[in-house]
Amino acid sequence: MAAFMQSWRNAFQKQLSATVDVYGVTLARFLFGFPFAVLYIFWLYQSHPIQLHASFTAMFWVYILIAGCSQILATILMVMLFKQKNYAVGVGLAKSEAILAALIGVMLLQEHLSLLGWAGVVIGGAAVFLLSKGHQQQKLSLSTLMIGVGSGLSFAITSLLVREASLELSALPFLHRAAWVLLCVIGFQCISLLLYLIIFSRKTLKAMWQRIGLTFKVSVCSFMASLGWFSAMSMQSVAIVKTLGQIEVLFSLLISAYFFKEKLARSDHWGLCLVVIAAIMVIWA
Repeated sequence: MAAFMQSWRNAFQKQLSATVDVYGVTLARFLFGFPFAVLYIFWLYQSHPIQLHASFTAMFWVYILIAGCSQILATILMVMLFKQKNYAVGVGLAKSEAILAALIGVMLLQEHLSLLGWAGVVIGGAAVFLLSKGHQQQKLSLSTLMIGVGSGLSFAITSLLVREASLELSALPFLHRAAWVLLCVIGFQCISLLLYLIIFSRKTLKAMWQRIGLTFKVSVCSFMASLGWFSAMSMQSVAIVKTLGQIEVLFSLLISAYFFKEKLARSDHWGLCLVVIAAIMVIWA
């Protein structure tokens, strides 16, 4: 569910980016998601009541703030990517997230990466190279590469810290843990971005209001996707969850071809396939 809804959220964000700037498109991801998160946690406690109360540690809030900022940055970079490349290629570059998460684990969390895992990292690098070339046989676009890898890195940091925040609420069932993390992250993102645009760019809010239907679609799909991701990462490691999430690339190809009527270069096809192969190799290493 998460991968499918995320594919459509990205598609609607690409549409919205034609008339709204990157900050507005990013806010659209969280704007209606916040009240949905409030309603969801209320429904969850009514339908699955528990005696335990959530206890929020200082580290929980640190994880929430950094994860929230990382996801905002990742979304901004992805929208910039959509403006440079077509939809499927933009998603493909951002899906370097799984590979980067494995590398962060090795460098910062003292995790071991086998020879198969390093082979996956190399293949992932080749995939990013192919996706950055575009339809013509041009030299490597450094800006596209940096934006894509930056988006993937920011998403990787978000995923890792969301799981850490969930583990801080270990006394609660996984659904309740995921619901609290989702509510806190979306709440922080929605309020901070809304305040920023009210102070510095009210014209962006007006542009969003003119496309309120599309903004609502982005928010609904984003909320459903985040609910799926956060719940899954409360049960399993980020690596396993993000491996399953690579199916999003296939959904993205279908949406790109049939919804946006975009054509992919042969190098794009190879690059998208290699992203999936590399991620699987890294995770199963």
